Amino acid sequence: MTSPHQPGAAPSPSCPEQAAVPPPGCPAHAAPQQAPAAPDAHAPVRLYGPDFAADPHGVYARLRQYGTLAPVEIAPEVPALLVTDYRAALELLNDDATWSRDSRAWMQTVPPDSPILPMLGWRPNVFFSDGPAHVRYRDVIVDSFRLVEPHELRARVHHAADTLIQRFGDRGEADLIADYARLIPLLMFNTLFGLPDSYSDRLIDAIAGMLEGNSPEEATAANEAFTQYIMELVGAKKVQRGPDLTSWFMDHPNGLSDEELIHNVILVMGAGNEPLANLIGNALARMLSDDRYYSTVSGGALTVHDAINEVLWNDPPLTNYSAHFPVRDVFFHGTWVRAGQLVMVSYAAANSQFDTTAGHGPGAGGGSHLSWSAGPHACPVKRHALLIATTAIERLTAWLSDIELAVDAEALQWRNGAFHRALVTLPARFTPITPDQAGATPWHNSDSSPSSSTRPEPTSTAKAPASAR
Repeated sequence: MTSPHQPGAAPSPSCPEQAAVPPPGCPAHAAPQQAPAAPDAHAPVRLYGPDFAADPHGVYARLRQYGTLAPVEIAPEVPALLVTDYRAALELLNDDATWSRDSRAWMQTVPPDSPILPMLGWRPNVFFSDGPAHVRYRDVIVDSFRLVEPHELRARVHHAADTLIQRFGDRGEADLIADYARLIPLLMFNTLFGLPDSYSDRLIDAIAGMLEGNSPEEATAANEAFTQYIMELVGAKKVQRGPDLTSWFMDHPNGLSDEELIHNVILVMGAGNEPLANLIGNALARMLSDDRYYSTVSGGALTVHDAINEVLWNDPPLTNYSAHFPVRDVFFHGTWVRAGQLVMVSYAAANSQFDTTAGHGPGAGGGSHLSWSAGPHACPVKRHALLIATTAIERLTAWLSDIELAVDAEALQWRNGAFHRALVTLPARFTPITPDQAGATPWHNSDSSPSSSTRPEPTSTAKAPASAR
């Protein structure tokens, strides 16, 4: 039987051949029904750009159509596989026999000027090492942070918070990202690593330049300023030790070389700054845009801890990371992965698999979020990070009790990037406060200044590493 449009077929009365445009509803010209196309297994999905920044969870939903591992592009010409499944992520993060953190071979496949290399380029530090080298670096960090007393750390956060609030308190408005969340970690690390407050602005300017540089020249200048800051820090501590993290890194019995010392100090500052700033900013945004937290800052059923927990589940400050490279070709959850191929874990996608109505997710006790990673490379100082973030938010909302968003929550914009979940700005307004007003203020509050040291007694260089205790 021939179709109406095969040679020799008679014209259809309802659809004359002479018609230049077929009439509506013509069955002979109707487009055939097609099933939704399956995703192209070879077409990577971009994890950068405004579409991803605006709706990352929509992108993660698309990525799950590929299976446990999805092909992504984390920067131009830089492909990767992304783990979006919670159980698969845990399996990978706990299998250091199959998966290495050493990126040196992979680096040869990436354009040498790729903007991704500062995040994934190999260095002799705890992030990019395996086995005994990783344990050796990790012990230095864990043992040194153990010497930071919680009450002293909280006092230092109070001092940093009060210093920043003094700068904008009398204006009645602030960008809580640029004026507060991004600066708190930098002020904290400057003092914890052993430099006086007079160095804080140098560190702040250098980090800001690296994050926000509008040209390669600005980024290069900022990187040089940061390198100079680190060199002066290490040089000062070689001359005279103090009760600070740099000195404790130096004196640890695991004996870091100068190169290892510098790279692990840079790592702790960098890894601590960006995620911690994002955690503070994201939690403040959640609190100021959700009536469950505030009718005013002094009221509300949910607490700062609740806000931080919700952020860690739903908007992790570091969304996709944990770069791994298989040491051999491996068949992982239905996908062959070549030796040395970049595989990353999406903490955000894995977390969002949980359904709070099914007994999982925030506060339900049905599982743990992956925002601190897991396994041997899990964040070694998460308790310190949580204390800093919680105290910084509580301090801000205690002084500025009527603080509120200055724009609609829907108008907030998120920064581009494959690795982080971070707001561009967080405009807020509040009743101005001044140093001459009645009552306590950040200018003269009795607990504004921490004591002069984190641990008054000298550090013993005979202290055994954690692995030997």
